[in-house]
Amino acid sequence: MTDVFIIGLGMIRFNKYPDRTVRDMAHEVTNLALKDAGLDKTALQAAYFSNTFWGMFANQHSIRGQVALRSMGIDGIPVTNVENACAGASTALHLAYTSVRAGMVDLALAVGSEKITDPDKVKSLTAYATCMDVDNFESHINMMMELNKTFSVEIPPDQAPPGDGRSIFMDAYAMGAKWHMDRFGSTQRQLAAICAKNHWHGSLNPMAQYQQDMTVDEVLADKPIAYPLTRSMCAPVGDGAAAAIVCSEAYLKKLAAARPIKIRASVLGSGTDRDLDGVDIGERLSKQAYDIAGVGPRDISLAELHDATSYGELHQTEAMGFCPVGEGGPWAESGATKLGGQQPVNTSGGLECRGHPIGASGLAQIYEIGVQLRGEAGPRQVEGARLGLAENGGGNIGVEEAAMCIHILEKV
Repeated sequence: MTDVFIIGLGMIRFNKYPDRTVRDMAHEVTNLALKDAGLDKTALQAAYFSNTFWGMFANQHSIRGQVALRSMGIDGIPVTNVENACAGASTALHLAYTSVRAGMVDLALAVGSEKITDPDKVKSLTAYATCMDVDNFESHINMMMELNKTFSVEIPPDQAPPGDGRSIFMDAYAMGAKWHMDRFGSTQRQLAAICAKNHWHGSLNPMAQYQQDMTVDEVLADKPIAYPLTRSMCAPVGDGAAAAIVCSEAYLKKLAAARPIKIRASVLGSGTDRDLDGVDIGERLSKQAYDIAGVGPRDISLAELHDATSYGELHQTEAMGFCPVGEGGPWAESGATKLGGQQPVNTSGGLECRGHPIGASGLAQIYEIGVQLRGEAGPRQVEGARLGLAENGGGNIGVEEAAMCIHILEKV
């Protein structure tokens, strides 16, 4: 099997775009990735298109990739539509990787485009609930509420019911945060330290939806969402697109001006019916990725982790093995995950600041790792970056993600 390389990257700034469409954002990032690779669209041999909500907001339920790509003159090739909730874009890259690695094609496109903002804000927020088991949604809510009662964490009495004016995922993350506080003594201030760090990183990233710096105290004083989470600790609603082009080693040799990034590992998996103390999906899949890449957690120069909330980052730093389980809070407070620290995390600003148009987020992580490994990240550049890890979770069933992709990329 051939080695696989990323040779083209494209992304637009994530933001709220009332006048843009899934289609035209996909066109822009695809053209950016082609330009970055120095290729014409006629060179593409396969495409994988990630989107989750186009059907819900604009009634385009099927053949989304064919619709988006054919309208820019990309047709005739195999186009696979990918829907894997928040892990859709990274799944598209995984499929592009597997098709090239298996020798089916030499050049493939992965693209994710998503539009979630809508004049009806309730529609935008309730859309996220479709990334859960809708037939058992009520029982899932009841399960979270019952678990909350078992934690010895003092919760402010004025908390709104789950999903009231927010994505239901914020309640799921809040439950996880309270479990961690109860089990390991982590604090709300540690979550705020993670968020403040990401706001600083986001202030250095022109592609970030939020680009304002915030202090820990400002994060704590922000609007409460679901204890212990405040508004700035939660990923915003937004729109955007990102793309990557991958090729085989043989194809790479034909490209004199290529700036390749090697995919050392690409792993896709699903969650299990575990309890809160069971083995986490991220722990399982990261071990697989490290084994495939032949590296360990300490070898990773930087990481983009799925921080739909600050607790998401705290949890994933532990699951990826960057610090022991239970020590994610102190690890963040120490400055280890900040630019200039031992192992920078979410130099893009993460989902909290870069934004989270879910069908595109996984490829935005790849974009950030890519520009870092190329040494093109400007003021947020990680010195000596050699290996980058991207972890992208999608949906929720039970107490963990329904799907997850982990990629390990290497500077060439």
